[in-house]
Amino acid sequence: MLQPIAADWLVALRVAYGLILSVSMWRFLHYGWVDRFFVEPQFHFTYWGLGWVGVLPGPLLHGLFWALCGLGLLVAGGVWFRASAALLLLGFSYVQVLDVATYLNHYYLAALLGWLLLLSPVGKAGTLAALARRLRGAPPAPVVKMPAAWLYLLRFQVGVVYVYAGLAKLHADWLGDGQPLGIWLASREDFPLLGPIFRSSAAPLVFSWAGFLFDSTIVGWLAWRRTRPYAYVVLIAFHTLTSVLFPIGLFPVIMSVAALVFFPPDWPRRFLSWRHGPGAVLEPVRRERGGSPSPRARLLLALGLGYCALQALLPLRFALYGGNVRWHEQGMRFSWRVMVREKNGSVSFKVTSERTGRVYEVSPGRYLTPLQEREMSAQPDLIAQLARHIRDDFARRGLGPVQVHADAWASLNGRRARRLIDPDVDLAAVDDGLAPARWILPAPAERAPARRG
Repeated sequence: MLQPIAADWLVALRVAYGLILSVSMWRFLHYGWVDRFFVEPQFHFTYWGLGWVGVLPGPLLHGLFWALCGLGLLVAGGVWFRASAALLLLGFSYVQVLDVATYLNHYYLAALLGWLLLLSPVGKAGTLAALARRLRGAPPAPVVKMPAAWLYLLRFQVGVVYVYAGLAKLHADWLGDGQPLGIWLASREDFPLLGPIFRSSAAPLVFSWAGFLFDSTIVGWLAWRRTRPYAYVVLIAFHTLTSVLFPIGLFPVIMSVAALVFFPPDWPRRFLSWRHGPGAVLEPVRRERGGSPSPRARLLLALGLGYCALQALLPLRFALYGGNVRWHEQGMRFSWRVMVREKNGSVSFKVTSERTGRVYEVSPGRYLTPLQEREMSAQPDLIAQLARHIRDDFARRGLGPVQVHADAWASLNGRRARRLIDPDVDLAAVDDGLAPARWILPAPAERAPARRG
């Protein structure tokens, strides 16, 4: 863990990370997502314990995204690294907690990688200042070294994503019925070259098993030196295909870059030597033996192991709730369950005045944008959160106190729609929290409809 290794690999990751975050923030501005996701909605779904976080006014929020674009470039160049990385991560993390409806696994991964980079010693190497000195004819700077523990920590973080993504597919819908891929591939039958393959009744099951085997084993193939180059080629092909077929944003790019941590730590130096020929002036990386750990090193190693334990256990919290996590959604977020369910729902609310007995029929569209309503309609905790907001809204208008009941139906992986929430439960009285939600009805017992030829 304490053996000094070259920092080249982490410099490459820092540069790629800064550029990816900068492009990601620019995309929010370019496609109007800042307004669509954060400015236009009159109500925002909040994370448990973070209801106090408010949304900045439109001009300030636009300014924040432009600032994040610039900070991403500074991080990539190693300019004022600690300050620029801290500001980037604070701003990026703030944006991620503004609305649960915008949660995506790759934003969560980007935040984790960013905080790990911030805490690492990567800011000492590969900076624009060092590059400028080199262009002016200065001799090459000594190879910057860091403890190998950082390499293992990043490998663990990337490995957790793949392993848990594979375990999330270990169920009958995915491996037995080829769902939800059967639904998704049916909409891509006009795809060039692969369209005829997607029309085959066997395609959903074949692709489902391929995805399961890839996620479950790719870390092992990348960790083995003999298979590593071939595994990385397969990884690039896999992520390229998924990015073309499905709207999953920058996730394939992030994973393709992050997976480079499985290569030797001096791979960028070797690559440059190969590009510039044997005469390239690049200081070789010499292996050294780590010294005995100091008290500070022991503390840092203990913190690193604690972080790994947290990342290993957090995705498993769904087991505390029992049932089908893809149905009740408790433990779904922050667990790397990537593209494991196609879930659609419809919700309407019945609001009953406790004073007059008058009943009001309330549509979610009165409070939500189409995107928010689509996300809310299949996620019970968001349905309950909106019910509490409706309660508070009626109270502000002098119509309270009220009871709020939901008529919520959902379809999971092509099944017939079933009731998602007990219609007799007053959701206005349901507290937000981490306890099991007894008001969520059991998942349907029937099998998902398999695609037939």
